[in-house]
Amino acid sequence: MSKEELIIECSIEWAPGIIGSKWSFLILRELFCGTKRFGELERAVQGISPKSLSDTLRRLEADDIIVRTVYPKYTLTEKGQDFHKIIKEMKLWGAKWR
Repeated sequence: MSKEELIIECSIEWAPGIIGSKWSFLILRELFCGTKRFGELERAVQGISPKSLSDTLRRLEADDIIVRTVYPKYTLTEKGQDFHKIIKEMKLWGAKWR
């Protein structure tokens, strides 16, 4: 295995660890549409508890996917925005092979 192949495999393994749960996908989906406050995210992500939302937001922030401003609003970082392409492709793949 070449060094380049090893780097790609490690990168692929790393990406799911960033998004982790279904809540991460749903939160990112909302943030792809723009900056949201905690309550807006809570209403938009059906079924999520405040604790799960808070924990997921903290994890995404720690992984530098989102940033929290002084007034509790969340927005995607450049790294988080770049992830949008991957999620779009996964959505297309899911629709095709569903």
